[in-house]
Amino acid sequence: MPSTVEFKRQAANVFLHVLTRCNLRCRHCYINPEQHGRKRLPIERIERWLALFAGRSPGANLVLLGGEPTLHPDLPRAVRSARRLDFASITIDTNGYLFHDILDRVTPAEVDVFSFSLDGASAGTNDAIRGEGSFDACLNGIRRARDKGFQTSLIFTASRANLRDLAAMAPLLGELGVGRFFIQVLGLRGKAAWTGCDPGAEEILRVPPSEWRATVPAAAEAIARRGIRVVYPKVFLAPEEKFECAGRVADNYFVFPNGRVYRCPLCEDFPLHSLELREGRLVETPRLNESDFFRLDIPEGCVMNQLIQPDPTSSSAAGRPGFKIACCLLKEEIRPPGDGSA
Repeated sequence: MPSTVEFKRQAANVFLHVLTRCNLRCRHCYINPEQHGRKRLPIERIERWLALFAGRSPGANLVLLGGEPTLHPDLPRAVRSARRLDFASITIDTNGYLFHDILDRVTPAEVDVFSFSLDGASAGTNDAIRGEGSFDACLNGIRRARDKGFQTSLIFTASRANLRDLAAMAPLLGELGVGRFFIQVLGLRGKAAWTGCDPGAEEILRVPPSEWRATVPAAAEAIARRGIRVVYPKVFLAPEEKFECAGRVADNYFVFPNGRVYRCPLCEDFPLHSLELREGRLVETPRLNESDFFRLDIPEGCVMNQLIQPDPTSSSAAGRPGFKIACCLLKEEIRPPGDGSA
């Protein structure tokens, strides 16, 4: 059975986007260069920022992202700097093309996990979303990483374009030897904000509550039975469940090349960042910003999440919201039978 992963008040997570460039053009990409910047971070600045966050939140987990982070030629140096700064874990999120011979330039002692993005159990489904050839490239990248001794995980962004493939992911994950599987919900960010979630879009990609509940938990259970730990967003709360905002209690930093630092990923399409890296310091930004929204309580749950409900006007007979959305960072986890590890 799935268990809700509580926000860890003593843990910190730093999501550092070292660039916004990518070799793919995924239909649901959340990167917005107008808001996040177009330049590649110089390695010297990356190292200064890593030192700043290591000092602010000792023992934080670090995720290096892009765009496609392996397009950054100095990524190995960034990894080694982060290791010297004692980050608790270092993950590289990648589309699997693994540029600049990254697998030969870092070791499993330096990178805890390579996390790969794949959005279908077949090339037909995945490549229609992520680009021609990306399915084979990702599978090849996973196999190469496993052969080198790296731990791997896989990220699947669920939408109406690939939901039918979710159940079929189980045998593929087993074949690849992936240790952890993350299912993501399509968010109101980047391309998805205007091509897949907007009610006026030609094709609505966002999965409505009925389809999510009917498909995702059962598929996750089936995958976990194959020995793979599965994590997916809680998304919808039961009526008796209390809404809790990660921005109030958790320590997450989403850092972009232009120096913006968000605490909530749903705010990233807007100049609502609560923090900013300026002249080597992390400073608070003027109101109004995302931190002001964190304090608001509404029947629908999160103020920002309410905007991305497939049908925000849906309500019960009593005039209350038809469903309440969880914080986008609240997860459900299903561990394989016999897995009692943390």
